[in-house]
Amino acid sequence: MHKPLIKKALRYARNLLIFFFSSTILAVWVYRFVPVYVTPLMVIRSVQQIMSGDKPTWKHTWVSFDHISPHLPMAVIASEDNRFAMHNGFDFIEIKKAMKENEQGRRRRGASTISQQTAKNVFLWPQSSWIRKGFETYFTFLIELFWSKERIMTVYLNSIEMGKGIYGAEAAAKYKFGTTALRLNREQCALIAATLPNPLRFDSARPSPYIIKRKNQILRLMNLVPRFPPLKEKN
Repeated sequence: MHKPLIKKALRYARNLLIFFFSSTILAVWVYRFVPVYVTPLMVIRSVQQIMSGDKPTWKHTWVSFDHISPHLPMAVIASEDNRFAMHNGFDFIEIKKAMKENEQGRRRRGASTISQQTAKNVFLWPQSSWIRKGFETYFTFLIELFWSKERIMTVYLNSIEMGKGIYGAEAAAKYKFGTTALRLNREQCALIAATLPNPLRFDSARPSPYIIKRKNQILRLMNLVPRFPPLKEKN
């Protein structure tokens, strides 16, 4: 009596796993070429705005990497992920540092790379949990496998939340500084990067003393981190 049920359950689980892996791999492969116009976070934020009685705002315009100021990748690398161009999606040096600081009872901090943040932004939800971290690890592995570093940075800069209802470099440039992503100057890029840990609390257009301090730190680090993307050698 139980054997048919067990076989049926195993067959169902197998089909579910096949569907999960095939659909997620396909989605990652497609986004290697196709712009990401909608992310789960954009939808979640809009629902939150409606539930709080606000009019949903959703400002987002996809632009290619060559239409983004070259200062912005450098600023987010300096702020978020110094070894972005060198690691395979996981910065084990920063992970060890974070674990040590947490063990010592110091202020908890994350060690998420730009690749991990991109995986979370495009495929997952914002609330942290062990389940989400597991999926985040899986999707980070996939995007590092299928995408170039430049593609990861392009998707990151187009999908990251940069203010209330503002997503991506082009929208941030327009609504924060009245310009385009390509024309953002070095200081504006550093200001945007300085607010990324909490873009709903901090405003790059009206920076607090804390954000100005972070901006100055980022500007200094931009001179120290390796250039991204690296200059191509001439044959």
